[in-house]
Amino acid sequence: MLPPSLSDWLPEDQLARLIAEVVSQLDLTEITKQTRGSGSKAHHPETLLSLLIYGYATGVFSSRKIERAGYDSIAFRYLAANTHPDHDTLATFRRRFLPQLEGLFVQVLMLAREMKLFKIQIIPLS
Repeated sequence: MLPPSLSDWLPEDQLARLIAEVVSQLDLTEITKQTRGSGSKAHHPETLLSLLIYGYATGVFSSRKIERAGYDSIAFRYLAANTHPDHDTLATFRRRFLPQLEGLFVQVLMLAREMKLFKIQIIPLS
């Protein structure tokens, strides 16, 4: 008997599915050409980016909390293909590729706005 698929547990309209689809269409060449992809804990940049975007979209900003969610949340597990990037991997990826990630985040936000998935609000600082 095979274990159940995470995809079966995730509702069709779940944000994680949309993020996975959007990220799979982004051009990550600039990042992938700079990653070694070796070692037993290597994770594809698409996976790490998906986790960060989903974390930000759901209010989970800490690498440690994203790591924990990778065990506790079906959506995070779905995005990570049931692997478990640790917080150091996530933080290093974010720090190393910050300039590239900023542009990719903007692309995702623009696409979400075009799809009318959210509205932009001004949040007062005080």
